[in-house]
Amino acid sequence: MFKHVDHLQFQARPEKPDAFFAAKLQELVGGQFGEMTVMMQYLWQGWSCRVPGKYKDMIMDIATEEIGHVEMLTTMLARLLEGGPAEATEKAAAANPVLAAVLGGQNPQHSIVTGGGAMPTNSQGVPWNAGYIVASGNLLADFRSNVAAEAQSRLQTSRIYNMTDDRGVKDMLQFNLARDTYHQQQWLLGIEQLIEDGFTENGIEDSNAEFEMQDQNHTFYSFDPESTAGEGRWARGPALNGKDEIIYVPDAQPLTDDRPLGPAPDPKLFVTYDGAMGKGKPGTGAGATAQGLANVVNKIKGAID
Repeated sequence: MFKHVDHLQFQARPEKPDAFFAAKLQELVGGQFGEMTVMMQYLWQGWSCRVPGKYKDMIMDIATEEIGHVEMLTTMLARLLEGGPAEATEKAAAANPVLAAVLGGQNPQHSIVTGGGAMPTNSQGVPWNAGYIVASGNLLADFRSNVAAEAQSRLQTSRIYNMTDDRGVKDMLQFNLARDTYHQQQWLLGIEQLIEDGFTENGIEDSNAEFEMQDQNHTFYSFDPESTAGEGRWARGPALNGKDEIIYVPDAQPLTDDRPLGPAPDPKLFVTYDGAMGKGKPGTGAGATAQGLANVVNKIKGAID
């Protein structure tokens, strides 16, 4: 259950309308790293969290705050768009005011589609989509994604901050910058808490670690004979797994004689082929079904063995 308080978390009062700047501000609403993304990302992570108590509560707290940030931005956009159509029409060529508005930088959809309101899109009018969010159910992996999301969001907010002289807009963006600064810290501290509580040993996602190639989990490969990458911390010193020293391999060479060629192609697919690997096997729908059944049987046999 969610409750709504009829006040913004922080004020969203521009000094004057600015329909052209509103088009830029849309990026902070519905862009890949906009407030809609972090709002939905944290909500989904919170709803899916299997650890009751402080972790779930923390995720839901920040998710709920992000709902408020979307509300702040949409309110700011509506106020920036006040009088936008009339202003654009006055400055536009009488024959084609919408075209003039586009050339001037205003998004005509703010007038045509939403009637002077914000849209769930980025600054180019591309609709927000759920493919932007990360919610894996693994808190360590998700928290790392959250740090990156907040960093990108803050960076874009900082760039947009420099695109306006409106004191009211800057006041709100200063608040947003500060919250993104803290939220980065919050997720990093969340990772420290996961380590402290024993949910992860060292902050590295290492599920199925016992099956990975142990000599490969602390090796840096360089593929340029003149590379200076070996000078970085990532190529020397103790690995973050707490067990190994990083191995640096300059001018790396293949670890196998396997070459990147597939099998001889099905002749019915008309793939250009020189015959070097013999005749391809013709495929059919029935053959694909049979292969699928064989795969299932082999998995069952493997599990029994």
